[in-house]
Amino acid sequence: MSRRICIVSGSRADYGYLRRLARAIADAPELTLQWLATGTHFTEEFGSTYREIEADGFTIDEKLPMDLADDTVGAVARATGEIMVRMADALERLKPDILVVLGDRYETLAAAGAALLLRIPIAHIHGGEITEGAFDDAIRHAITKMSHLHFVAAEPYRKRVIQMGEEPARVFTVGAPSLDNLTNLQRLTIAGLEARVEHDLGEGFFLITYHPKTLGTGDGAAPVRALLTALEAWPERRLLITGVNADPGRDAVADAFADYAAEHRERVAMCASLGGTAYFSALALCGAVVGNSSSGLIEAPAVGAATINIGDRQKGRLRAGSVIDCCDGIDDIRAAVSRALDPGFLGACADQEPPYGRGGASARIKQKLQSADLDGLRTKRFYDLPTDGAQSHG
Repeated sequence: MSRRICIVSGSRADYGYLRRLARAIADAPELTLQWLATGTHFTEEFGSTYREIEADGFTIDEKLPMDLADDTVGAVARATGEIMVRMADALERLKPDILVVLGDRYETLAAAGAALLLRIPIAHIHGGEITEGAFDDAIRHAITKMSHLHFVAAEPYRKRVIQMGEEPARVFTVGAPSLDNLTNLQRLTIAGLEARVEHDLGEGFFLITYHPKTLGTGDGAAPVRALLTALEAWPERRLLITGVNADPGRDAVADAFADYAAEHRERVAMCASLGGTAYFSALALCGAVVGNSSSGLIEAPAVGAATINIGDRQKGRLRAGSVIDCCDGIDDIRAAVSRALDPGFLGACADQEPPYGRGGASARIKQKLQSADLDGLRTKRFYDLPTDGAQSHG
């Protein structure tokens, strides 16, 4: 009987990480692919991105829209609880042999929690990382402890997952699966990208991907205003702004971008969702990536783009030399952008090995999902780090 592998996707972002893995699973005769889509995939405001899954030829087996009445922490907490109930119903219908989840989102936490209680083995991608400026950090580690197989993006993350008590034989360093999208990608030209976003971008535009600081306090829009004010030092460069995550505080961030775009229509293009091809093309074509998204640390270095990483949202993650960290003040951002635009900056970073690998993660993950011993997966032992040269198990 074919082994059923169910992938959970909650947004355009994690789908970009999962699409090549899904294709590898779908093409394997020994495996049956199942899709469970939830989160912002079904929200028009975020681009109704479930259509991207279907456009790639996949069938979505379970569609679970989330009811996010607003962007408050209470609304997110209630929506997470409600979607966990529906996740349990969906998983009982699908009966997967392994559930695959990625990252650190609250809808992913709901899926993992339901699967754990249903005794469905969980495979977790991108565990062991740290993002001190977001509550995602705690969610990621919680999912790690629920999971039975771990596919991490770099060796330091493998060591951290083992430090959390996971058995070394179940933790695999595979790289970042999103980088598989860069293999044989037919990138858009600048003209093609401009046609896709319906806006002139010109040479050296800034690609802006900025999300709320979910552990921050105060005016959530203030860093956005500082960012946009800082970039006015380069009036000749256009701005391509991508959609904001469905996190608490989202509305303030999204409204600040929308207000600026309305006042600077000639200069600014805003897109709720670019889609994989357009986004990776934009990374390769832009003058610099500006914001606080993980894509600035993972994908941007792989295509040779400079990144200005603002604030603490990604604090703790590995970063390439092409990533410039700065505070969210106007002067700090301007200094970082000036450094990124220096003609010699990227050249000095060219010989550095990207910390998240150069692709191939999806094939590695698929092979492990295919060969894992299902009978032995559900039982976990806490792995204690060796003490005084001896190893013990709790």
